[in-house]
Amino acid sequence: MNCLGNVIRQIIENGLEQVDGELEETLPDYIINKYNLYDTNKAIKSIHFPESFNDYNLARKRLVFEELFTMQLTLLNLKNKYEIENNGIKFSKDVKMEDVIKELPFELTNAQKKVLEEINADMESNKSMNRLLQGDVGSRKNHCSVNLCL
Repeated sequence: MNCLGNVIRQIIENGLEQVDGELEETLPDYIINKYNLYDTNKAIKSIHFPESFNDYNLARKRLVFEELFTMQLTLLNLKNKYEIENNGIKFSKDVKMEDVIKELPFELTNAQKKVLEEINADMESNKSMNRLLQGDVGSRKNHCSVNLCL
């Protein structure tokens, strides 16, 4: 290892000695146990100074899990905050989805009917919606002149 590598290695060793296993755990015990993860102190030590290749892989698993878990929680928090702070447009209950469905030149599947009922319920509330309505190939969607814009 070159001189710079030795210096960096020594800095990391000194840093780990300073915290000496006192890093605060960020994941609850039940998550660590359920997914068989290293605790944060062991993961940090093993990622820098693994005792084996398996030790390195388990440390990496913990750190990657924590990063993805934190990102998911952050996105969920942003979504919930957006839904609470932003009202959607409340549409009139006089317009009925059944009337639109009856005009279609084909029969909807039960799954399609269920989704449209959910959309209808959301549109009658002031709840903010974020939806993607998708049609599968062969669903005869291009034979229909009705457009549903949300």
